[in-house]
Amino acid sequence: MSEALENLFSLQREIVVVTGGYGLIGRSLVAGLQGLGARVAVIEPQVSEARSTAAFGALARSERLAAFAADVTKRDQLEAALAAIKGRFGPPTGLVNNAALDSPPDAPISENGPFESYPEESWDRVMAVNVKGVFLGAQVFGAAMAEAGRGSIVNVSSIYGAVSPDQSLYEYRRESGENFYKPVAYSASKSALYNLTRYIAVYWGPKNVRANTVTFAGVFNNQDQRFLEAYARKIPLRRGKPHLANMAEANDYVGAVAFLLSPASGYMTGADIRIDGGFMAT
Repeated sequence: MSEALENLFSLQREIVVVTGGYGLIGRSLVAGLQGLGARVAVIEPQVSEARSTAAFGALARSERLAAFAADVTKRDQLEAALAAIKGRFGPPTGLVNNAALDSPPDAPISENGPFESYPEESWDRVMAVNVKGVFLGAQVFGAAMAEAGRGSIVNVSSIYGAVSPDQSLYEYRRESGENFYKPVAYSASKSALYNLTRYIAVYWGPKNVRANTVTFAGVFNNQDQRFLEAYARKIPLRRGKPHLANMAEANDYVGAVAFLLSPASGYMTGADIRIDGGFMAT
């Protein structure tokens, strides 16, 4: 590979902020981006050496990785984190808004019950992190990029932000006597990111700050076998990994995010990259 082509996809010059870096997808993104040469600043509400080691193993001791405590719904905490990141690495050149809340399948029935009785407080909590948190992260870290004259913001959306959840995937729960439905707030929050991203792309385009979304499908996390079997029927892609039941692995998403943070996507803004195994093609 030529040096010019290597530089095109290189993250060696990048200082990337990743929110929700301790989570399942976040861990893979942090490790992958650092492995590609970026200096990575992890944003989590509660940070400790023990949690960083549990999330990243030996990588937690790297000089190119640091964790900073901040609640993404609190602007003052994000501003304090920005100051600390500048002191450690310099001004950020990339932001991955990955932090998000969802109601897991084992959440109380009030979280996963019918739309008619979905709790208002649950709606507020999910929207605060998934929409307000992205808005504030983009404001704080994006402003630093705009001041520097370059940067890339990647907002993590979901197939359930682009299409309505397929409630038939959870029919096995209802057949077992549970009044279970995939709840509304996660879907609505992830949908909001598409136009928020387009707004940022247009607003900061003149400052050479790009904004794009990535749309992810479900990630294998030892889900109930009945769910895995139903989900597998929605995915046309087959990769010879039967234990995954055609779900993604967390590291399947690193490449697209790295591309959007690299010079290779330098003329790309206001767009979306969908990585879903063909879920939305069926």
